[in-house]
Amino acid sequence: MYGAYAKWIRTDDYPWGPTREQHEAAFNAYEKHWGTPIGLKTLAPSAANDERVRQWWAQFMRIAASPGAGITLYRMNVEVDIRAILPTIRVPTLILHRRGDRLQPCEGARYMAGQIPGAKFVELPGDDHMLWIGDADSLLAEIQEFLTGETPMLEADRVLATVLFIDVVQSTQRATEIGDSRWRDLVDNYHQLVSKEVARLGGRVVNTAGDGVFATFDGPARAIKCARAVRDVVGSLGLAIRCGIHTGECVIEGDDVAGIAVHIGARVAARADPGEILLSSTVKDLIAGSRVECSDRGSHTLKGVPGRWRLFAVQECAR
Repeated sequence: MYGAYAKWIRTDDYPWGPTREQHEAAFNAYEKHWGTPIGLKTLAPSAANDERVRQWWAQFMRIAASPGAGITLYRMNVEVDIRAILPTIRVPTLILHRRGDRLQPCEGARYMAGQIPGAKFVELPGDDHMLWIGDADSLLAEIQEFLTGETPMLEADRVLATVLFIDVVQSTQRATEIGDSRWRDLVDNYHQLVSKEVARLGGRVVNTAGDGVFATFDGPARAIKCARAVRDVVGSLGLAIRCGIHTGECVIEGDDVAGIAVHIGARVAARADPGEILLSSTVKDLIAGSRVECSDRGSHTLKGVPGRWRLFAVQECAR
């Protein structure tokens, strides 16, 4: 079990859950703001300000259920109380919980571990309730060891790559203006155009979330050319984008690409103005001597990234 609970409402003999009044306030807030990034500061505080995650979560809520169905399920979960049956469980049990989980306090997981005979309890660092956000590798390693009896060797392939992040500017406002159906069609066309340009310039689309695109290239020159081409071509759809580019060592995990270099690229993109292609200082150094002209955008802090980073905006680029 991960992030689980036996009871989700506070009583004298179970002081860790929210009060009924707190739940009622949450019911009203979720019903009013369903389909927005509501709840992310509780569910995934480390990613609550990441625009790509915010857009994904809002879309997920809209696709998953109507506001009425979502609140009904929420109300049902609040009434759950399985404490009486915990001592009857007679199968090997692993209980995983992140220490700072804001949705389900860790005390509730410790309680379950004490009630289930022979349960193994592992308390992991982190504040995120969503298991795929934060340090998922450590969590999965505990599951693998529990199932196989062997501690996995977490050695990932690493490669030097240039990462390009593209986001549509004011996407929520545009979606509201034209409606969900037309917006979905527009985003589909946008993704097709971006994928075509990425492939034409030798890159690979790694991931799309909402209207965001994450692609990798073998060098910064191709990434810059792609960003400029995408900026030009999506103008025909009436869209404006912002782009961020960084080069660094990336971790290859199957078809996915991860690592601090990816986070830096996303943070650089978040700093870009509409229509702007923003580069990290690493990329600026790598393209020295090329025909790409850049303007210094000063020194910035990037959320979750140590130190200060000097950023540069592309002004001119060889076609």
